[in-house]
Amino acid sequence: MKSRKKAVWGWAMYDWANSAFATTVMSGFFPVFFKQYWSAGVDVNLSTARLGLGNAAAGLLVALAAPILGAVADRGSARKRFLALFAYLGVLMTAALFFVGQGQWAFAVVVYAMGVIGFSGANVFYDALLPEVAGEKEVDFVSGLGFSMGYLGGGLLFLVNVLMVVMPQRFGLADAGQAVRIGFLTVALWWGFFTLFILIWVPEESAPATRTITAGIWSGGFAQLKHTFGQMRHMKTVLLFLCAYWLYIDGVDTIIRMAVDYGMSLGFASNDLLLALLVTQFVGFPAALGFGRLGQRFGPRKGIYIAIGVYVAATFWGITMTRKEEFYVLAVVIGLVQGGIQALSRSYYSRLIPADKPAEFYGFYNMLGKFAAIIGPVLVGGVGLLMRRILMPANPSATDLVQVGTLAARWSMASVLILFAAGAVLLYFVDEEKGRAQARML
Repeated sequence: MKSRKKAVWGWAMYDWANSAFATTVMSGFFPVFFKQYWSAGVDVNLSTARLGLGNAAAGLLVALAAPILGAVADRGSARKRFLALFAYLGVLMTAALFFVGQGQWAFAVVVYAMGVIGFSGANVFYDALLPEVAGEKEVDFVSGLGFSMGYLGGGLLFLVNVLMVVMPQRFGLADAGQAVRIGFLTVALWWGFFTLFILIWVPEESAPATRTITAGIWSGGFAQLKHTFGQMRHMKTVLLFLCAYWLYIDGVDTIIRMAVDYGMSLGFASNDLLLALLVTQFVGFPAALGFGRLGQRFGPRKGIYIAIGVYVAATFWGITMTRKEEFYVLAVVIGLVQGGIQALSRSYYSRLIPADKPAEFYGFYNMLGKFAAIIGPVLVGGVGLLMRRILMPANPSATDLVQVGTLAARWSMASVLILFAAGAVLLYFVDEEKGRAQARML
């Protein structure tokens, strides 16, 4: 029992570790620094499109590799090894952001994309270790515990980083720009150190002798992947859930990655937006735990629907807001459901897949999540540029440029509503009991 609890906490500590990247880099500092430092003087809608392109490129690479990596890891029982490989790639790239010079937006995009690849690739194997540490009765709570630890850990480091930016002299720094660059280094150190807990405390079931790591494991992994594709044709419930997840998590990820950029496009101060993001982190800590309990009591699908409804309402509000105080309120609202929808989706999926191939099937799960991260940012960036072109008068004044840019940004964020609505409709047709039966037959 004691070793089981230690494994659970070791697993949850990886969320504590890598959420520093998700919060400080992906959601917070990188969008701000990208607009103000690496893309200084560039039109706001163009810089948004560039940021969306960087997210999309990273998402595409991870999406294509995730199922293959999962199949290889399952054959060799090497989930922790692959987790370490990708995690420390992310750590290295995060530290490298410190060295990217002003105006070097293309270099910044490449380094950032490699960091996202490390972050996202490691999550394939992190998710696949969930069945190793939690049984079916506790999987919703343990999944929620992971996200709650992520919000707390990521929030604590983000708090320190925000204070460094707001009052750099107190930390012996020259200005906010130096504080942001030092912030990237703190994330790398945090992520690298706390990753050790999952590598040391979480056991991994050894593969049978016929499936140990050999020179042919990669060819075997591809063969296993091909076999799984054939199996999934008969697992219509899994495919239907993955399609639903693909759509609604697209909306979630797009809001996470583009919210600060959107607020800046509306003219809000970057410090206000970072503080609002910090509020989301600390609200998300107890909320993710609460959603884990909600999933245990009422079932994860009902919890997912509640979260989608809140996201739809928040998006409608977000595209009409005009005051920074509204951004703070929205930060609280999003914090209440952000971790919950992610945690319950992960645990719900674990009920629908074969017990002996978690990394492989979570590879598909993360693949669709990353393909969603391709569509959403490109959709937001593309709609913004399209509406700017449509709405811009022939000879625009300075006032026209600001007004049209703001209106185009609102249209771009409104496009996310399509994804939530479509995902909710498909989720309605997912039959959990049928999915369990299909998984047992494989």
